[in-house]
Amino acid sequence: MISILGLRISAIFRRIAPDPFVLAVLLTLLTLVLAITLTDSGPADLIDMWGGSGGVWSLLAFAMQMCLILVTGHALASSPPVSSLLDRLSSLPRSSAQAATLVATVACVAAVLNWGLGLIAGALMARRVGLAMARKGVPTHYPLLAAAGYLGLMVWHGGLSGSAPLKVTTAKDIAEVFGPGAPFGPIDLTRTLFSPMNLFITGGLLVLSPLLVSRLSPRDPRHIEPADRFVSAAVAAPAPAKDDRKPLIPRLLEDTPLTTIVLVAFIAWWAWRYYIPREGHASGLLSLSPDSVNLTMLLLGLVLHGTPARYLAAVEDAARGCAGIILQFPLYAGIMGLMKASGLTALFAEKLAAGATPETLPLFTFLAACVINLFVPSGGGQWAVQGPIAMQTAIDAGVAPEKMVMAVAYGDQLTKMLQPFWALPLLAITGAKARDIVGYTAIVMVVAGAWIGIGLVLF
Repeated sequence: MISILGLRISAIFRRIAPDPFVLAVLLTLLTLVLAITLTDSGPADLIDMWGGSGGVWSLLAFAMQMCLILVTGHALASSPPVSSLLDRLSSLPRSSAQAATLVATVACVAAVLNWGLGLIAGALMARRVGLAMARKGVPTHYPLLAAAGYLGLMVWHGGLSGSAPLKVTTAKDIAEVFGPGAPFGPIDLTRTLFSPMNLFITGGLLVLSPLLVSRLSPRDPRHIEPADRFVSAAVAAPAPAKDDRKPLIPRLLEDTPLTTIVLVAFIAWWAWRYYIPREGHASGLLSLSPDSVNLTMLLLGLVLHGTPARYLAAVEDAARGCAGIILQFPLYAGIMGLMKASGLTALFAEKLAAGATPETLPLFTFLAACVINLFVPSGGGQWAVQGPIAMQTAIDAGVAPEKMVMAVAYGDQLTKMLQPFWALPLLAITGAKARDIVGYTAIVMVVAGAWIGIGLVLF
């Protein structure tokens, strides 16, 4: 019954869901129309906001981080040792349901540790498991595996890299968003990420998500689309062609580990100082960022590929998947700029929270965050624009600030299952289209939303 429902909903989204780039253009237009209609900003002012420094070009550094997450992660996975390990792990499932469960579990657990790690691990596992099942001749619906690989983005904000909880732990971070007159003090992680409420909600999602995708696996072979329809079986990076005419010095520098050792030594020194705790410095594992994840994956990739030539070939192979990120990140940066500068974000948050009681305010804030995330898909960006409103509302209503922090966090992560912005690296790796996966992620989103709502009411 559940598998049939999944197929029908997926079929609907496949017929109506546009390409992510087209969706980004349509959301830009919708945001502009809403800003003109609902705020005092004029069309010319809004266009200036969109094209200004706080608009389309405000996420260039972040876009580069995302490209590097894709490239360094993909290059690491294509190294001989990791490729062999992934092959062994991906060969474990014996059925389509087990395959979906494995991919979802890996993606969600990794995302609780770090969202970037979950994003790339889920994508790589979906691809590897799909190809392994095809080689064994076990009918497995590849779009469902790709959807399972994306589910880490539905639990990440309740994990160790959650933007909102981490941004309220120190007075300095609070001042960056709220200014010097913040209405609350630092909130340590025992009140947010390690609170009973978050352990209940995020722990439940870690169980529910893999369980649900296993039930969505189609039973009828006629409805199953194997991995080889979407992606080539050749996943390892091509070895660089040998050039016997290459002079001795370039050959020593490019085709031996000499140059790699120099760069690895630099990064390893950084890693030692970053990850090893010492007096006055906690381990970087507690505060992973896209930059630290990328530098770590660069280190591991260089070591496992051995020579600069082999690693460069792996990077060139991986870089082809960055087109969607390069093209779409500026559009979403423009949407974020319009939402914030025009006051649309504040308007949405205030309207959805209007009339709420102290008991229902976290739930209403969660729903507001779900809507805002469709326009502002960056967790950090959403906290910057919605956080001040949510926290002031909490103080005025006598609601615990930490609960409102998590309400915003849960809303941000939930509707990422409809918003393909963060799926771009996964789509590049798996070869699937957004319309192939969003029907399945939408079903999981509905169940997860109900679970989160229950947790917000119970606690």
